[in-house]
Amino acid sequence: MEVKPITKYVAELIGTFCLVLFGCGTAVLSGANSTDIPPSGVGLLGISLAFGLTVVVMAYAIGPISGCHINPAISISMLAAGKLSLKDTVGYVVSQCIGAIAASGVLYLLATGRASFAMGEYALGANGWGPDYLGKYSMQSAFIGEAVFTFLFLLVIFGTTAKRASPTMAGLAIGLTLVLIHFVLIPITGTSVNPARSLGPAIFAGGKAFGQLWLFIVAPILGGLVAAVFYKAVFAEK
Repeated sequence: MEVKPITKYVAELIGTFCLVLFGCGTAVLSGANSTDIPPSGVGLLGISLAFGLTVVVMAYAIGPISGCHINPAISISMLAAGKLSLKDTVGYVVSQCIGAIAASGVLYLLATGRASFAMGEYALGANGWGPDYLGKYSMQSAFIGEAVFTFLFLLVIFGTTAKRASPTMAGLAIGLTLVLIHFVLIPITGTSVNPARSLGPAIFAGGKAFGQLWLFIVAPILGGLVAAVFYKAVFAEK
């Protein structure tokens, strides 16, 4: 039975909402080691797993409905590969951005309920780069990292969702790939590879996070488009 477009868009909204709330929520509320309650954070490993496992769960929950893109870079790449219509691409991207913003709003309400919380330059798990951000990497490192790892992420997605692949394993493979990406990118940019994931926190954080948002839109989309062209030329079934 064909799924109605609005049903797919709602699924993408909910999926992106969960990705940002679970992923950024883990980073903001449980990520850092602390002497407060809780006594210790989950660290880089826990944050990476939070993002990756959310993708795994959502892949099986909404994958049959919308394909579980929950990422504008994926939807735009699928459009370039001829796997998604222009109408659905617009609907997906708008829904994903709404879901990410809504999740960031909920996270803001949760985080500000703690007396010691302070909105910093990169609050709510916002992505960034430069001397004031995590590993203090340059804009060049941030752009290359986001573009290259989105490219690799999309290659995995195209490969695991191809007709000759095993569909039951796609969600797990894609989620684990996102975990691996976070292992490398968190110190550099906090890991985006997803414009919607970056948009939500940046809107609430403002300042430098919002000013640097352009990179987390351009680099992942560029990496996704290159992946679509590359996969279609080299690996796609003839």
